[in-house]
Formats: sequence, C-alpha cells, structure tokens
Amino acid sequence: MLLRTTDPFRDLDRLAQQMMGTATRPAAMPMDAWREGDQFVIEFDLPGVARDTIDLDVERNVLTVRAERLPRNGDWEMLTSERSRGMFSRQLVLGDNLDLERIRADYADGVLRLVVPVAERAKPRKIEVGTGAPQEHHQLQG
Repeated sequence: MLLRTTDPFRDLDRLAQQMMGTATRPAAMPMDAWREGDQFVIEFDLPGVARDTIDLDVERNVLTVRAERLPRNGDWEMLTSERSRGMFSRQLVLGDNLDLERIRADYADGVLRLVVPVAERAKPRKIEVGTGAPQEHHQLQG
C-alpha cells in the first residue's frame, strides 16, 4: 500500500503563488472600480510603492498603469520574502463615453486613485421642443 502524506498548507501556498504571483513573477495590482454620479473611480493597491515610480499613460482608449516596488538595499540578510518586488503593470480599455483629458490621479496610503469624468457628450441632456409652426418641405403641383 502506498502511503501519501499531503500538507494542505503547502497545496494552498502553491495555489496562492499561482494565482497571486511570486517575487520573481509579480502579480497584477489589485483594483476596484465603480461609478459615482458623473465620474468613474478606479483604485489600485500599491503598498510599499514610492509615488515617483508610478507612471500613468493614456493612448487612444487604453490606460496603462506602471509602478515599481524597489528591493531594499543595505547590509542585511533576508529571512523570508513573500512580498512581490519589481515592476507591476496593468492596462485598462476605457470607453468612448469618458473624458480622458481630465483624468485625476492621487496616491496616498498605498492606494492609487484615478477619477475619470464622464464626457459631456455622453451625459443625459434635455432637448427643448420649439413652438414654431411646421414648415412645408414640398409643394404640391396641380
């Protein structure tokens, strides 16, 4: 009879590494997105990332977010390394109904927050109905 010992924690750890990445293969940055009235809000979790390593680009309708968590330098010995280091990158395709010229970005407490307003042309609007008499476009010839 073959006896197989399994360690459920080892299996869980392996699954987590596959889903979330490892130090050599950084995971995608976690994100939440929602709509608040006439704007969309997107937040990325980037703990331990210096603000000056964050790079935001918009080309056509594609928003690219890049950030880097730098390794520690100095005279020390690593005992365990579970936090991903290196370059992180994520791309989002944004809809045509957003005003990409007016995106605002703030970074505080390890969270990058982008606010993307809805474009004026995409906002609901009322159309006034005139009171003038209808005009005849065609005259009947008899």
